[in-house]
Amino acid sequence: MIDVDDVEPDYVVMDHVEGEDPARSEAKESILWKFNRRSLSMYALNRLLQFAWCAALVAVPISAQWLDYPTPGIPRTKDGKPNLSAPTPKDASGKPDLSGIWVKERSPWEPPESAAGTPNSMAYYMPPGSSIAMKPAAAALYKQRYEVQQGAGRPSERCLPHSIPDQMFIGVPLQLVQTKGFTIMLWEEFTHYRMIYTDGRTHPKDPNPTWFGYSIGSWNGDTFAVDTRGFNDKSWLDDGGHPHTEAMHTIEKFRRPDFGHLKVEVTIDDPGAYEKPVTLFVNFRYLADTILIESICDNEKDAQHQVGKQSR
Repeated sequence: MIDVDDVEPDYVVMDHVEGEDPARSEAKESILWKFNRRSLSMYALNRLLQFAWCAALVAVPISAQWLDYPTPGIPRTKDGKPNLSAPTPKDASGKPDLSGIWVKERSPWEPPESAAGTPNSMAYYMPPGSSIAMKPAAAALYKQRYEVQQGAGRPSERCLPHSIPDQMFIGVPLQLVQTKGFTIMLWEEFTHYRMIYTDGRTHPKDPNPTWFGYSIGSWNGDTFAVDTRGFNDKSWLDDGGHPHTEAMHTIEKFRRPDFGHLKVEVTIDDPGAYEKPVTLFVNFRYLADTILIESICDNEKDAQHQVGKQSR
């Protein structure tokens, strides 16, 4: 498994406000970067408004939502800050406990232009030299979504899920709850959830296709492997519009090398859309002293203003 921490990033990160949680300030960094651009596509404008709203929620004290309530029982340094380099916590069976609130770290392969509104791409999470070999129909659909629509028409515009792996690319918190028999993934955006069963069951023989598919998990040493099948073909693999078919099958490998870091390797195998499997890497950082904020998508009015003809 590749460790993206060993790769030197080729981007410049703007300074954080003193005393502010770096994870929660990432949205504001993107906003500032956006304003430095001379032009914005409609896609970029919509993303700007989304990030501005998130930043506003963070900037305004809302004590009723426990945004600054200290997380109990976690290792801390002498100055009271979370000790992200502390040993990996274990569950009752001795396996790494993946539980906690996590926020995505910027990929070392992500170009700085993406912060200005360019549709996010799963290619940003693949090592140099990697390739995405699409079949002709998938390549044509991707070209329409990325080059013509510039990301307009993506499912999240209509409050629909990001799914796998796109859900991991957005910079909103994720909470993992690891229990005996299943692990739950709770996403702050749209208040969506995903179930990963570890009770020994197998995949359904004839599943009804769903946005997140049917996930079963198992441990291989200290790595939690998640096998997911039974997707519908309505989601995009990223905001740029990489498509997939109902034949898609994903394998995710989760590792928690220490208390404060989570490393995820995702392999996408979809013979209906790609010539060969695609593997990408996403890193997360532990987010302490906060909670997930309710995010209900109930007032969507942006899609009608998007530039370009929208298609699936």
